[in-house]
Amino acid sequence: MLLYEFRNVIGNPYVHIFGVGMPIMMMVLICRVVGTEITDAAILADTVTAVFLGIGTMIPMATVLIGYGVNRARELEKEIPLRMELFGIRTIVTLCNNALAELIYMLISFVLYFAAGFAVVGVEAPKMSGLVIYMICILVLSAIMFCLAYAISGLLKKFGATYCVTMLLYFGFMVLGGMMGITYDNMPEGLQIAAQMLPITYINRDFHTVWKGESYNYVPMLQSYLLLAAVTGILLFILLKKTARIKHFQR
Repeated sequence: MLLYEFRNVIGNPYVHIFGVGMPIMMMVLICRVVGTEITDAAILADTVTAVFLGIGTMIPMATVLIGYGVNRARELEKEIPLRMELFGIRTIVTLCNNALAELIYMLISFVLYFAAGFAVVGVEAPKMSGLVIYMICILVLSAIMFCLAYAISGLLKKFGATYCVTMLLYFGFMVLGGMMGITYDNMPEGLQIAAQMLPITYINRDFHTVWKGESYNYVPMLQSYLLLAAVTGILLFILLKKTARIKHFQR
């Protein structure tokens, strides 16, 4: 089952384009442009590292939010989960295999991304604590993206609608996170308030200090994680209530 789910992941072209190719391309291009404008080596290394860490958040957003979301929507359209249940495969088993397949692909994506970052643009070597905290933040963000994709695909049940919503969220998160040419400081006040509610903003804007082992106030970032998790939880609750109501009427 795990192999089947992993084949589903790698058979989705969106995860290769938006989850591997686009982050590496953007990271290299932006860092090259920055390198032509900054002459101080220390400032350049700091800026390149900040860009590298921020753009890294695109990987879970693409591989999990878009990739898993559209795959599950396609399966729901074809009633594949229902057929698997009829063959005795429990939903929890399918979800665990989904999560493991997404995790394996995401780890491969990060290996390629880190290799490009250190080999091509000269990212600063992290402190061990900074690397561990970064990976924990990425894993927690990935878990939230997985639940969000599950809720969206379950509520919409259509490939086209799910693809549209997840893509809008993907680019919306990128814009608010400051990865599309507009930094947090240059945003209007309303957009800054929205940006403060997203973990992507803090990883893109501040995480290079954590990467270097410097002190950092984690409270605003933690609050943004809790808020995004709460919104995701509400969507999951709505999905569960809707599913229970449908099963009740079917009886």
